[in-house]
Amino acid sequence: MSLSGITIDQAQTFLDAANHCRILGLTITDVEDGQLTIELPYSEKIIGNPASGIIHGGALTTLLDSTCGFSVPLVLNEYQLSPTLDLRIDYMRAAKPNASVVAKAKVYRITENIVFVKGYAFQEDINDPIASCVATFMRIANDQYDATKVAKN
Repeated sequence: MSLSGITIDQAQTFLDAANHCRILGLTITDVEDGQLTIELPYSEKIIGNPASGIIHGGALTTLLDSTCGFSVPLVLNEYQLSPTLDLRIDYMRAAKPNASVVAKAKVYRITENIVFVKGYAFQEDINDPIASCVATFMRIANDQYDATKVAKN
């Protein structure tokens, strides 16, 4: 599977359409070799423990879910709505304060209805992860999705 034909700018525009990703400052840093890489910059608004400056687990969850989720339409031949079905995260250690966190995700299997993705969050070295995850996403074909029936908040 390849992400060929998608530029980082195009992928970033897609990511920025999700308000929570834009607010957290998530930035796509690489789209290549079947992998999507997104960076979460360190900021005071994502600190979970003010005494230590450690990033809140919710920000890491959002980073991993977004990286895995946004890798799905990049490997499909057309945009398809792909909501998260399951996300399992193993937290291995706390992120170091005052440093960005990077997540990499790779789609490893696509079926007619489900897409399977693996991801890692790390700082300096992917071999020393903060967290790892496996996720599944539902494929909803465009002709099965009627945006006019979605309630607006």
